[in-house]
Amino acid sequence: MERVSSPALAPLDHAQPANTAFPLTVVTILFFMWGLLTSLNDVLIPHLKSIYTLTYVQAMLVQFCFFGAYAIVSLPAGMLIRRIGYKHGAVTGLAIAAGGCALFYPAATSGYGLFLFAFFVLAGGITILQVAANPYVTVLGAPATASSRLNLTQAFNSLGTTLAPALGGLLILSGTVLGADELARLPAAQQVVYQAHQAAAVQGPYLVLAAALLGLAVLFALVRLPAIRDGAAGAAAAAGSLLQHKHLVLGAVCIFVYVGAEVSIGSFLINFLGEARIAGLAHADAALYVSYYWGGAMIGRFVGSLVMRRVSPGRALACNAALAILLVLTATFGSGRTAMWALLAVGLCNSIMFPTIFSMALHRLGPLTGQASGVLCMAIVGGAIVPFVQGALADALGLQPSFLVPAACYAFVLYFGARYARLYSHGPAA
Repeated sequence: MERVSSPALAPLDHAQPANTAFPLTVVTILFFMWGLLTSLNDVLIPHLKSIYTLTYVQAMLVQFCFFGAYAIVSLPAGMLIRRIGYKHGAVTGLAIAAGGCALFYPAATSGYGLFLFAFFVLAGGITILQVAANPYVTVLGAPATASSRLNLTQAFNSLGTTLAPALGGLLILSGTVLGADELARLPAAQQVVYQAHQAAAVQGPYLVLAAALLGLAVLFALVRLPAIRDGAAGAAAAAGSLLQHKHLVLGAVCIFVYVGAEVSIGSFLINFLGEARIAGLAHADAALYVSYYWGGAMIGRFVGSLVMRRVSPGRALACNAALAILLVLTATFGSGRTAMWALLAVGLCNSIMFPTIFSMALHRLGPLTGQASGVLCMAIVGGAIVPFVQGALADALGLQPSFLVPAACYAFVLYFGARYARLYSHGPAA
């Protein structure tokens, strides 16, 4: 999922560090880690579902806790950063995220509830980190090249989401996983031993991630960075003024359903590919294909950036959404490799959606842009709600029919793109 830095921020001290290469490298690594940690959820969901014999709704509590942090932590994070500053805020976010990763160690012996708490703590740290660190991309160098720096860091975010499922499959899903019926046939004592052994597979990888995040916290604390202040232009804007802009309100809904659909498909992919009538893949083998889903978004982002030089954002968004609907419906009602590759190809369609919706929703908002960006970022909570809804439908009707939920989400994205296609027909949205 692409990250967008706030346009309402500026450097307080215009004197830049003598060499911005090292600071920019550290910030770029942060973007990579966000993508890695977020996409690892797609591996852990089926793993925990198998260990604790969860329903789909119960398994989707992972994404509910993770993306719910965006709604709960975003406003307190802003207040914290105003008090302690952006640099210290980034260090705090990294430390909290490291603590969330470290909690996976005791969670392996304590049960599913502590896993969920660990996901929330991890996501809370990432939320603080994003609020604090995103602006540095724009100030670590000349303003004229800010867009190219953003593209670079966002590419590394996509690289993280692409590599995480394959690495997670190798490190976490490589062991033999028993089905619910096989597990039920084991004596109670052996079930406990089996669950503890399977849960322990996450301990090593997440301790390594905790150490890496703490290392980044130290680097970020030591590296010289320009001071950042909040732009004053939008500070006095009232919430009522934002709601008067219908394209912003619809854009927030669009971000909600898009992120929800993207996260939901990734969350169910391993289980979907494991269905006998689809591909019958083991979890470890299916995890590799999840990397194709996220990798498609990375490739599509480069292709989309070229196409959108000639095609208006609204039309490009509508076309991608229409194709996504067709592919999801093919996966919903099809079978075999056709259904499998159709769902994986949705990643290509996702590529341009987040930044395009984001920029269209902020079109010509002027001094309201900063506050409007905050509203759109909070709409990322769709990643918590939509998978939960799909999980309920999967439990009630089956896994394949449940993909009608993301199809409906893409239908709203199609509506938003088509509605504002003419408005943005004379070049990219501001």
